[in-house]
Amino acid sequence: MVARYRLTADPDVADPASEEIVLAIEQPYANHNGGQLAFGPNDGYLYVGMGDGGSAGDPENRAQNPGDLLGKLLRIDVETNNPPTYTIPVTNPYTQTTGYRGEIWALGLRNPWRFSFDAQTGDLYIGDVGQRSYEEIDYQPASSSGGENYGWRIMEGSHCYISPDCDTTGLVLPVAEYGHSEGNCSVTGGMV
Repeated sequence: MVARYRLTADPDVADPASEEIVLAIEQPYANHNGGQLAFGPNDGYLYVGMGDGGSAGDPENRAQNPGDLLGKLLRIDVETNNPPTYTIPVTNPYTQTTGYRGEIWALGLRNPWRFSFDAQTGDLYIGDVGQRSYEEIDYQPASSSGGENYGWRIMEGSHCYISPDCDTTGLVLPVAEYGHSEGNCSVTGGMV
């Protein structure tokens, strides 16, 4: 659930009665239900990290399903006030692609728990929590027009996930990864 709240007379306190639901996404499981929210430094749009909806291995392949908002990074405009919830920026990559949800900015993510825009360059770094073996950091340059596919559940990090041989055509592999072999934990933080 993404919701908007108005401030009270005290600018440090939100009014709980002012809730306006901006975007509600049904969750099929109890994990990987959402992540970071951040406004883009160069465009002012709201970026929404959505996990794949949970359960081991993304059993319904939501991260690769272009008609589903789970397993994606979304980009929406919440400042239009017409309609009051949100609009889809016309510069999003899939606004004219049949079968794709227009809110999608990037796909193929397992659980983008945290992401960060580089304050100097506007580049985007995404910490994507792995399944069983690898954690990854994905990268999107500020010049990107969106549409990157970071590969989950075809890939876990830079490694084939389901089968030892997989087609990586069109996938954007991580700029950094680490394994769990030495007791390393999931990638759940990190700011640029």
